[in-house]
Amino acid sequence: MTASKNTTHFGFKTVDESEKAGMVHGVFSNVASKYDVMNDAMSLGIHRLWKNAMMDWLAPRNGQKLLDVAGGTGDISFRFLKRAPNAHATVFDMTQGMLDAGRTRAEAADMADRLDWVCGDAMDLPFDDNTFDVYTISFGIRNVTRPQEAINEAYRVLKPGGRLMVLEFSQIPNPAMQWAYDRYSFNIIPPMGKIIANDADSYQYLVESIRQFPDQDTFLQMIRDGGFENAKYRNLSLGIACLHSGWKI
Repeated sequence: MTASKNTTHFGFKTVDESEKAGMVHGVFSNVASKYDVMNDAMSLGIHRLWKNAMMDWLAPRNGQKLLDVAGGTGDISFRFLKRAPNAHATVFDMTQGMLDAGRTRAEAADMADRLDWVCGDAMDLPFDDNTFDVYTISFGIRNVTRPQEAINEAYRVLKPGGRLMVLEFSQIPNPAMQWAYDRYSFNIIPPMGKIIANDADSYQYLVESIRQFPDQDTFLQMIRDGGFENAKYRNLSLGIACLHSGWKI
């Protein structure tokens, strides 16, 4: 998983850092209209349980300001606002098509006065220091060119006492189960992407990108290196996904 100073990973390919953002943008632009449907199909709906677990640990409160980075079609923000009806959420994503798809969802109309939609770069957030109470990023940090910079930016825009929470695919500590999961991922998900979204290549990248992402303990150290304290993680579904939490103290 080590890349040279000026290169990074795009799935299993090594590319110039300057190219990755555009390539990721292309992936999510291609699948935006079918993104939510594919999430249900790929995970057999289990991603909903993972996001509920995220909300349970996060415990949203009225009056909080959420920044949901790589927020895509708004799924995390909608869940947050349903639990804290008097909170406010900013959905932030690099792909305008994902944000546009989110705006068409019924929840978006119901929560319009409590939602903002902003397009931009997770490594260079267009917000002032100490602005938000909560920063979430769900299945997005592995697509960032330099994840440590995104974590550093999360720390900057959070208020003192603010909380970071990351939901991401991770590694199963049991080798036999990881083997079975790999067979499912590489043999089923790209063909499923072809059938549902007419795009096998984008889902091939998404499967590969999971394998390139740091394991739970390595990523936990990255969060600590970003300045967060009381950092810890919880595995979900045996480690297929993982929740990482940290506080700006």
